[in-house]
Amino acid sequence: MKKIIIVTGGAGFIGSNLIKFLLKKTNFNIISIDNYSTGNVKNHIINKNVKYINGQNINISKILKNYKNKIKIIYHFGEFSRIYQSFLHTKDCVDSNIYNSFEVINFAKDNNIKIIYSATSSNLGNNGKDQNSSPYAWTKTKNIELIKNFGDWFGLRYEILYFYNVYGPGQIKTGKMSALIGIFETQYENKKPLTIVKPGSQMRDFTHIDDIIEGCYKAVIKNKNNEYMLSSGKKYSILQIAKMFKTKCEYISSRPGDRKDSIVLNNNAKKILGFKARISINDYIKNFINTH
Repeated sequence: MKKIIIVTGGAGFIGSNLIKFLLKKTNFNIISIDNYSTGNVKNHIINKNVKYINGQNINISKILKNYKNKIKIIYHFGEFSRIYQSFLHTKDCVDSNIYNSFEVINFAKDNNIKIIYSATSSNLGNNGKDQNSSPYAWTKTKNIELIKNFGDWFGLRYEILYFYNVYGPGQIKTGKMSALIGIFETQYENKKPLTIVKPGSQMRDFTHIDDIIEGCYKAVIKNKNNEYMLSSGKKYSILQIAKMFKTKCEYISSRPGDRKDSIVLNNNAKKILGFKARISINDYIKNFINTH
């Protein structure tokens, strides 16, 4: 009986929260594969059912050769994950998201393992044209196509999950791989103006990590070989988010790959999974301010 779940990127923000959730909800053994480019040993969960491996996804067949017949699911969350940084570190982005990810997808196909892939809303804007808006969006789009094709060609079992600006406890708050809410929190704590990328009117959907993880779990239970947009269903401009912090702001120049909008293309998460985000970004920021 297959009793192992693999989480690539298990020492990262989303991966570590997923492992915590899986330990509560299942009796599976969990193996994390992470190269620690953004993951951190501080995110490790001390539990006899969790094993952490420092390795590259491109070597997944070698790393898991002794476990492959016992693996039920691979959550593939360990990829390069920032739009602007993909212009500065394009080779790293392509290496991680194309070459390394192919090995993960192919390993799942060869060993009849279901794969859960973390897609991105960054390729959904502008009526789908944003899939070529950055090296990051392009690589993620190609992996989505590959997974779907492997499903048609070889019977690969999969679920594709689109994430929308995930935030919450454990998020990266400093350095080049930090995202908007983490950046704003750090600036607020350091009494610095919040930096808003011009024009500030670009709309985003922000989804709390707890809601994301619940959606990840529900997708596996339903087992539909489908795509799900795990969003809060509410949009805010970057300026609106900054104003929620009730502090000084300043504008900075736009950067390559910055998007005007992010959109939801289907309602599968609600219709099929019964997914509904419970935590609002407004309440989260109010609580953050009250505790700082």
